[in-house]
Amino acid sequence: METLRKPIVTGREGGPIKLDVAASWTKNYRDKNPGQTISQFFGKDILESILKQEGCLGIRFYYANDHAGKKHLIIVGVRHDGSDQTNEEYCDHEERHHFPLTAAAMAKVGGTAPVVYDVADQSTPCPGSPGCPKGALTGNPIA
Repeated sequence: METLRKPIVTGREGGPIKLDVAASWTKNYRDKNPGQTISQFFGKDILESILKQEGCLGIRFYYANDHAGKKHLIIVGVRHDGSDQTNEEYCDHEERHHFPLTAAAMAKVGGTAPVVYDVADQSTPCPGSPGCPKGALTGNPIA
C-alpha cells in the first residue's frame, strides 16, 4: 500500500508586511551593503509563465553571481514537495545546455518531448536600470 506524503508547499506561503517594517529592513540592507544592488525587477510575462506551469505553487528566488562576479537573481517554479521545476534530468551538465535532447535523454521520456520548465534571470537591477523606483523601500523619497 502506497502512503501519500503531505505536501510541503501549499502555495499560501508568505504574507503581507507593514510598509514601515519593510522600509526599516531594506534600510538595514542598504546600510550593510552600500553601493550594492538593492532590488531586481521581473516583468509579469515571465512570472506568469512560471506560475502557469502545471503543478507550480510558487516561485523560489536564488541569489547568484556570474563568472565575472556580477550579481543575479534566478527564479524557478516550485512543486508541492518543495522541489524546483527544472529539466535538470535532461541537462547535459558537461556541455552546459539543455536542448536539443540527446538520444539517451529522449529515451528516458519514451521518445516524446518533455515539459520544458522556465528558469529565469535577465531581471533589471536597481540602481542601474531605467524605471528604478523612489520611495520608502529604496531610501529615496518621492519628490
